[in-house]
This record gives sequence, structure tokens and C-alpha cells, in this order.
Amino acid sequence: MKTRKSVLLVDDELAILRVISIKLKISGYRVITAPSGREALNLIKTECPDIMLLDVIMPGIDGFEVLEQLRTFSKLPVIVFSARPENSQKALSLGANDFLPKPFDVDDMIRRIERLLVTS
Repeated sequence: MKTRKSVLLVDDELAILRVISIKLKISGYRVITAPSGREALNLIKTECPDIMLLDVIMPGIDGFEVLEQLRTFSKLPVIVFSARPENSQKALSLGANDFLPKPFDVDDMIRRIERLLVTS
């Protein structure tokens, strides 16, 4: 029996967490959500997700800081998303595996998740 891959979804906008979570669950993923960067860093250590979807613009610890801290202890695949497309270069230079500008097509996000999970 194939085990479901787990996705850590990090965004401070609860509506986005709900919509993407539903689509990921329908696609067969186990979904862990975090409304903050600090909570995401804690969940990475306790939940051991297979991949993380990370928003950049969040209060407190933003996505860039999460990525910087994450890369000191993990090679977890990360897809960063942001309403500011200009954040792509910084995200990739900090170790993100992929970048999606908001708004994005959730089906495209799922294809990118699948591609990264196969190659990692």
C-alpha cells in the first residue's frame, strides 16, 4: 500500500490555507497547516513533511527567514509563493526549489509538488 505524502502548507491567510488544503487532500496528500513561520519551523521537526509550500509575506518570521533557518538543518523541498513576483530570485537564492506567483493555479501547484517529490 502506497503511503500518502505529507505537505506542510504555510500561509497566514486562513482562506488560502482552507482552499489549498482541500485541493491537496482531494489529490491524496496528507496536509499539515501552519499560519506562521515559527509554527512551520516547529512542525518540520515534529511532523517530518515530504515537502513545504511557503508564503513569503507573513507577520513575524516571513517566508525568507523560514527558508534561511530551514536550510541550516534540512534539505526539505520547498515551493515558495508570493503576491510579489519580484520575490522569486531571493527565494530561489535562499534555497527554494520552485517559486509560484500569486494568484496561481492549484492544479499547476500540484504538478510542481509531484515533480519535486519524484526528484527529491
